[in-house]
Amino acid sequence: MSSIRIAEVLNYRDSLPPIVTVSHVQVLLSSPTAVEREIVELVHRGAMRKVIIGGRGGHGEALILVKDLENMIEKSNLKASFKEEFKKSLQQNPTALNFSRSRFTDEDAQALIHAGFLTSSTTNYTATDHFSRLGDGSRGTLTSLNSISKAASGSLEAIGGEGVVHASGGSGGGAQLAGNGDFSLSLPATGQFLKLLSNARLHLVFLLSKSKFREAPESLLRQRWDGGIEADDGASAAKMSRGEFSGVLPGKTRKWKHYYGISFEWILAECVGAGLVEVFDTRSVGRGIRAL
Repeated sequence: MSSIRIAEVLNYRDSLPPIVTVSHVQVLLSSPTAVEREIVELVHRGAMRKVIIGGRGGHGEALILVKDLENMIEKSNLKASFKEEFKKSLQQNPTALNFSRSRFTDEDAQALIHAGFLTSSTTNYTATDHFSRLGDGSRGTLTSLNSISKAASGSLEAIGGEGVVHASGGSGGGAQLAGNGDFSLSLPATGQFLKLLSNARLHLVFLLSKSKFREAPESLLRQRWDGGIEADDGASAAKMSRGEFSGVLPGKTRKWKHYYGISFEWILAECVGAGLVEVFDTRSVGRGIRAL
């Protein structure tokens, strides 16, 4: 890959939150019950935090180390004094997934929403309400249509004012201050992480569906995921020494172009944990993978 593409991949990876899905952790150990018990213990001790992403299906439960969460808060654009206050609030409520609206002022809540640490847990109040009701600007969300129509062309007021995207539910976990629901704890760029994860899961299942009966040896599925690049074995080394190259450059594969180098082992564990595939012993060519 070129140096520009390498920089893009590294920057993209660095922008993702340091989280792991609960289903992935359960695959690493043999007892899901023991995993859940250990998670609960670590959460109560304040070493780990669970975040629930509503509407995301099975991979909506994520875990993050408290020290990583505090580092994210420190690197955010929140006011220095409020950073300590927010961290203290999290430390006092290690198991809390939601926070009442009375806990934060409107200004502080809006700052947390812009930073991606809070979302609205209200289910019956959506971003379309802003556009279907006149006068929403009086509640501190979108400027009313009447005000927008009087604003000068090309000004911020003509498009709804500063922060209109965040207030309407976009860019960084936009929750609305209107409504009666509580706030839910969130993490910046979590949606970006889940989108990458969801697309990678679907792609692995698609690669598996190319085989008869939707099952294949692990070695074959790994080769498909890697995109047919040169293997690290004796035959490939001999070809390289003779100046021959029969594989595909890594930078040209879907694994790196679309999924930023997600390893086969990692995405396989995700799919097993999500119940999309299962691993079995073929008794002849090693482990096999079967789509469910």
